[in-house]
Amino acid sequence: MSQESLIFLSRPAVLACLDKLDPVEVAADVLRVQAAGRTEIPAEGYLPWTNSDGAYSRAIAMLGALHREEGPVYGMKLINAAVNNPSKGIERAGGLSFVFDPETARPKLIAEAGYLSAVRTAAYTMVSLRALGPERWDGITLIGTGALARAHLDLLVGAFPDVRTVVVFDLSVDRAAELVAWADGKHPQLKVTVAGTADEAIRATPVTVTLTTSSEPYLRADPFAPGSFVAHVSLGDLTEEVFLGAQAVYGDDLDLIEENPRRILGSLLQEGKVTRPGTVGAPERGAGRSVEGTLGQVLLGQIPAIRPKSGYVVSNPFGMSILDVGLIDAVHRTALDLGVGQRIDLL
Repeated sequence: MSQESLIFLSRPAVLACLDKLDPVEVAADVLRVQAAGRTEIPAEGYLPWTNSDGAYSRAIAMLGALHREEGPVYGMKLINAAVNNPSKGIERAGGLSFVFDPETARPKLIAEAGYLSAVRTAAYTMVSLRALGPERWDGITLIGTGALARAHLDLLVGAFPDVRTVVVFDLSVDRAAELVAWADGKHPQLKVTVAGTADEAIRATPVTVTLTTSSEPYLRADPFAPGSFVAHVSLGDLTEEVFLGAQAVYGDDLDLIEENPRRILGSLLQEGKVTRPGTVGAPERGAGRSVEGTLGQVLLGQIPAIRPKSGYVVSNPFGMSILDVGLIDAVHRTALDLGVGQRIDLL
């Protein structure tokens, strides 16, 4: 029997690879491949439970494939979380990313995925801001100050170096203070301040990113001024009126969004209150506005990019496995170039 082995990347090894990559460009490339119809996104595996502290916990297995001209890429992210993990001094979410050999189907790389997953999410936000954000903006608001907030600031300084003002809000005053201290040390060019309420934070800048664990919508339309942009990353923060009153709404994969009624936009699509592009909703069901389309379609020029002017624009990324697969593939190729990682013999 032939010897089998794989490469394992710890977080320091992942960080070394990311230092040589532009995750924003990786995400943009994957979105173009998606819009061209050259991806596969199987149904994710989802296992929820309540841990011994009574906290919501879950495991999600996300498989995906990219069919590029240079060859296919197959992989998976296994990302698990418990909402009370931060109280134990660990990140809410963590897991592993895999790259599969397209010929043998064996895993050929496994990498620590906690930070990698956050970077993938932040990269999508940066791409959406480049394509759909305000023409000019100089400040950003983060609602939620955990690991995702740090990943967003890590990419912000490279993607938008002229943006220096950051306003944050978190239900935990201590967690918000920890983010400010971290940013002061790692990104001293940023001026990070803490707002007293979510609405106050939103009104302070033209760009808002929601990064919470909320399962109940609570943000209304009033704080979003004309010319503002909201990246609804955590998917459970915006109320129905925010979507119905938006100048434009974009998603990443409308099938994934509509198939999940646990999230507000998926629920609105299933109820017919929001419709897909080109469809006519039933007025008796309270049908409202149509989604403009996907960010990938914008990048390929298939649909127009509507930037906020007379109103606000909403980006609602469900979170696609192919972005994880594209990023771990780029990390894998970089790891081979750098010679980093631990080779593990399986047989």
